[in-house]
Amino acid sequence: MTDKVKNGDILVGLDIGTHKTYAVIGEVTENADDPKIKELNVIGVGSAVSKGIQKGNITNVDSAAQCINEAIEKAEVTANCKISSVIVNITGNHIKGRNSQGLTTLKNDEITDSDIAACLESAKAIPIPPDREFLHVLAQEYILDETQRGIKNPKGMSGVRLEANVHIVTAASSAVQNIIKSIQRYKIDVADIVLSSLASSEAVLSRDEKELGCVLIDIGGGTTDVAIWVKGALVHNYVLPLGGNHLTNDIAQSLQISVIDAERLKLQSGCAMTSAVGTDEIVLIPMPGGRDPKKRPKQVIAEIIQPRLEEIFEMVAKEIEKSGHKDEIPAGIILTGGTARMDAVPELAESIFGMPVRRGIPTGIGGITDFVQNPQCATVIGLLLHAMNQHDIASYSPQDEKNNSLLGRFVSWLKQIV
Repeated sequence: MTDKVKNGDILVGLDIGTHKTYAVIGEVTENADDPKIKELNVIGVGSAVSKGIQKGNITNVDSAAQCINEAIEKAEVTANCKISSVIVNITGNHIKGRNSQGLTTLKNDEITDSDIAACLESAKAIPIPPDREFLHVLAQEYILDETQRGIKNPKGMSGVRLEANVHIVTAASSAVQNIIKSIQRYKIDVADIVLSSLASSEAVLSRDEKELGCVLIDIGGGTTDVAIWVKGALVHNYVLPLGGNHLTNDIAQSLQISVIDAERLKLQSGCAMTSAVGTDEIVLIPMPGGRDPKKRPKQVIAEIIQPRLEEIFEMVAKEIEKSGHKDEIPAGIILTGGTARMDAVPELAESIFGMPVRRGIPTGIGGITDFVQNPQCATVIGLLLHAMNQHDIASYSPQDEKNNSLLGRFVSWLKQIV
């Protein structure tokens, strides 16, 4: 478990997406009314068009490294600082989650951080293939002496036996190493790697929604990331290899235009439901070869987009049903990611899921907010908030764990950044 982040510390988030790569620099500050409350001010932002990345996975290290470096350099300019380490996201359909248990026998009069860490570490005593590695061990609840259940933080309590119900996230080792190589190509270190949906949840979900039970759906360019929260804990995660880029490709193929023009058309005139578009609304369709654009009803775009989004939502709905938690999510669905900006997306989702749906926008931040207060920045802002709050064990260690513990890496990272 890492040291607490202090006032004045600098945190750097890097969201490597299929369509865009974002780098955001944040400074931890004190609340003016209550110094015990930490706040996050964004002081630097940068973005670049992603290259060498497909469906959340890096397919070309050199190309990915170039766009990562471009985003980081832009953030450095706006923040007037030099970045040496980042906390980065990971997604892709290689991500797997499962629920497990941990157990430790207590030797002290009071439960310490070491006892809690040992309990969570024991939960990793499960077989995983040699080409996979642990990413997170996330506590759902602690149980003391088999009788006291539902404990969120057992530190300071007394007992003989401590158990934990946890959610374990694993990732393909190759995917992890390709992320690290792409970032280190320009002499930037990786301080930590965080599941994308976990980071996005940090940015757009309220504490009440997590406690009541809800589902986060983050529709990115190449993937749709799903996180189910029950009683304040992550109980299920899922990555669907479909996203906003598939909408763009559908538009390009249907209208026989370039992918670049299709993306622009989607952003400017896209709508998730044909019923939400006026019958008299017209859109100009760009024609190849410099020919004059054609006038078409705007509903034509919605007719292409709606079936694909319905497919995505129906696949997510099946996953929610499969998880066994469908009846434990009264707070409903929270949509985020770039595609969530589109008109009528929440309304279409409500028709598919049959429960309340809202659009999730990052909250709890100050500073340069114009750039980051939109759904497409949920992950990168969530990375900063995750690091600042540090309320779980992030068990992944990208370096030699014998010599570079998570604590050591994180403290070193904070000292290096200026």
